[in-house]
Amino acid sequence: QVQLVESGGGLVQAGGSLRLSCATSGHTLSGYNMGWFRQAPGNEREFVSAIAWSGANTRYADAVKGRFTISRDNAKNTLFLQMNSLKPEDTAVYYCAAGSVGLMWENDYHYWGQGTQVTVSS
Repeated sequence: QVQLVESGGGLVQAGGSLRLSCATSGHTLSGYNMGWFRQAPGNEREFVSAIAWSGANTRYADAVKGRFTISRDNAKNTLFLQMNSLKPEDTAVYYCAAGSVGLMWENDYHYWGQGTQVTVSS
């Protein structure tokens, strides 16, 4: 069982930046595709970004393209999401996930973190 722990969420003003991290202990993430999803109140969870196990392929939702950057450090078993130019509509609980099938769909992922809250004020 891979346990994922997100950190780095918080309250930020519109236009600001946050860097989310997702770490695991006791397991390696190097063989897994990794993704970020988010869920705003009253909404379904949605795809944000993903990166292949090698780091060679990345995907972004249109809503965050050009503002968010996903990266990973396999040596440190850590996934990152750099979020710049944040908007109030980015407010959500952000989840990291690990999987081995695809990149962009919830069903591609086997393991999920508990989430970290990101709140962007206007």
